[in-house]
Parts: sequence; structure tokens; C-alpha cells
Amino acid sequence: MTSVDVELRDLRLAVITSQHRSLRQAAEALNIRQSTLSRRLRDIEGQLGAQLFERTTGGTRPTIAGLEFIASARRILEEVDVEFRRLRTRSRGEMGLLTIGVHASPSAGNMHATLVEFHRRFADVEVHTVDGSHDRLLFALTSNAVDVAIMTGRASNWDDRTLPLWSERVIVALPQQHPLAGNRRVQWTDLVDEKFLLPQQGPGPELEGLLVAKLHNAIGDQHVVHQDSSLDRLLSLVSADYGALLMFEGATGVRYDGVVYREVWDDDGPTRVHFMAYWREANANPTLGSFLGMLRERYPDLSAEPDAT
Repeated sequence: MTSVDVELRDLRLAVITSQHRSLRQAAEALNIRQSTLSRRLRDIEGQLGAQLFERTTGGTRPTIAGLEFIASARRILEEVDVEFRRLRTRSRGEMGLLTIGVHASPSAGNMHATLVEFHRRFADVEVHTVDGSHDRLLFALTSNAVDVAIMTGRASNWDDRTLPLWSERVIVALPQQHPLAGNRRVQWTDLVDEKFLLPQQGPGPELEGLLVAKLHNAIGDQHVVHQDSSLDRLLSLVSADYGALLMFEGATGVRYDGVVYREVWDDDGPTRVHFMAYWREANANPTLGSFLGMLRERYPDLSAEPDAT
């Protein structure tokens, strides 16, 4: 079978010619010489082995074969234009997939607000979230399983890109009948004798480290129960008086009957934990650039050195 070598520009020539009554008018619309247009149309007809246009003294009009060809040409050109627009949109980070590693629940606070704003600006970007501890999310970054991770603190074993973001208060979830539930805030020293439920995944290890540091090792193993459960199941255990639960402020959007949230205070105010974005410089996903641009706009890195003037 002989192949037909018809280019996209040939399709456009034929479609534009069909929209005018003469080759002269079509050539003017295409900004080419009439002789060039006529020669190219005959080349196309030779390739196809069919006459596409009737040329008479009264003008030029498509043949039956020409009408079928032009209808097909329009569909092809429309599909190509749609695909090019999609690719341009994807290259600008306005479409595609972004995978975000999330260290703690984004049900409220800055993380939730960030996701809402990103969706408002880039509604065609599909966002996937992956939960995990520091180590799991750092491994996911290096293996390209996630594009960016939002985590607490600064990981000492990470030597790629970071951006300081926001801070969140440390919260303790208590059963409603707990003696401390009536307090507006809770001091760390109030929690020495409490039994704590801590998730094994996500921020659990960091919260346990914080708990030990704040209580100066005064809390024993018998006071910590590790749970491989989701936040809502942990809150159900809190409501049933199985223990207290430490969490970050961003998780307080999850409400549970019989559970109250209270700030945990140091001597000089609420205990706060800082969050940072982690990503790989080599990650070329355009949607990551869009997300980071929005983060830099919302949370400018004031620690960065000013540009030299």
C-alpha cells in the first residue's frame, strides 16, 4: 500500500480554500501566492488520487470527495489543536498530577487552606496525598513516589531543597469528662501521669519525641500506647477514655463526640512546631513548580539572603 504524505498545513490549506469562492480569495486569506496554493492543492489531489475541488470560471467548490476530505481534515485539526493546548497547559503546570507527602492531617489550618487555594488556582491538576513519617516520606521523595513533602522540622539527612512554611500549635485531645477538659489550656507538667495514644505512622514518632523532651523523660513506656490506626479511630478511643492524644493544630478539623481539644503550653506560651516543604531540585514535574510558586507567595522565605545589588 502506498503511503500518503499529507501534512497538517495541507489540511489547513484545503479547509481554508473550501471557505472561499475562489482560489484568489483563499490565497489572500492564507497570505500566499495563488499559483502556490493551486500547485499545492494539485499535489494533495495527486497524493490522494482524487479531485477535491472543481475549478471553473465561476469559482472553486469542493467535490463530493472533497467534502469528505475536508470534514476529516477539520476533525484532525481540531484534535491536534486540543492536544497542543493540553500540552501547553501541562507544560505551564496548569494540568497534570501532583503527589504531596503529608506528615499530619490536613483537615484544618494552613495545610488545608493551601490545598483549597491550590485547587482554586489549578483546578485541572489532580492532587494525590501520601501519609507517612519523616523517613517514609523522605524515601518517597528520593524514589519519585511523591513530588513534595510537607513535614515538621528540618530533617538532618536531607540535603536537597526545602522551604520554611508555617507553624502549628501542639494540641492534646482529651475525653470530655477528663479533669483537664475544663481548663482553657494545659501545661506539659499537667500531662505527666497521663496515658497517651500515639499513631505509629505520620507524626507519631515526632510527637513521642516531643512528649519525652517536654516531660524530661518523666514519662515511662507504660504511659504510651502505640496504635496503627487512623485519626478518627484514635479519637474514638479518646472519647472512650483509653488515653489522651497529642496532635498538631491542622488535625483539629476532625471533630468527635465526647472529645475536646486543648492547647499544650510551655511556660511562655503555646508549644508550636514548624513545618517545611521538602522536594528534589531534579524533579521536573511542571505541577510542582506551580505548587511551589504558590507556597513561596503565601509563605515567603524571609531567611533567604537578599539578592546582590
